[in-house]
Amino acid sequence: MKTLFASVLAGIALATVAVSQHAHSSHDNMDDSLRHALSEPGQGAFAAIAEVTEVLRADPGTDWSKVNIAALRRHLIDMDLVATDAIVVASPTPQGASFVITGAGRTQQAIKAMVPAHAPFLAAETGWNVVVEETGSGATMRVSGDASQIAALGFIGLMTIGAHHQEHHLMMARGDGAH
Repeated sequence: MKTLFASVLAGIALATVAVSQHAHSSHDNMDDSLRHALSEPGQGAFAAIAEVTEVLRADPGTDWSKVNIAALRRHLIDMDLVATDAIVVASPTPQGASFVITGAGRTQQAIKAMVPAHAPFLAAETGWNVVVEETGSGATMRVSGDASQIAALGFIGLMTIGAHHQEHHLMMARGDGAH
C-alpha cells in the first residue's frame, strides 16, 4: 500500500513539474487556442509592461540602447498611487468641478507628475477648460465644461479620458519621453 501511495505521489509530482515547465516555456509552444483565449498576463502594471515588451521585441527598428522599461515601471507606479492612494476633495462649480488632490511622500510626487501632465490631454480630448496648479501637498485641478459629466466621472474618471495612455507608455519605454 505504501509503495502504491508513493508511486501515485511521484506521478503527481512529475505531472506538476511537466505542467509547470510547459506553462513557463516559450509561447511559441503554447497552444494557439490558449494564446488567443488569454489576454491578461496578470497584475495591471505587469500586463502593461508585458504588452510593451512584446511590441518592442516584434519591432526590428527598436533601438535597444534607448529602451527604458524602468521609467515605464515608475510611471505605472505613479498611475497606481494617484488612482489608489491620493486623497481627492471635489467641489462642484456651475461649469464643472474643482479637485484638490493631496498625498504624502511618494504619492505626493506621483500627483505632481501625473496631474499637470494629463491636463492638456483631457482638454484636447473634451474641449473643456482644464487648469492645474501645483500645491505644497499635491495639486488642484479645475475643470469647466459639461458639469454633469465632470461630476459623474470625478477626478479619476477624468484622468482616464483620452486614448493616449498606451502610446505614451510605448514612447516612454522606447526612451522617447516621460513626464
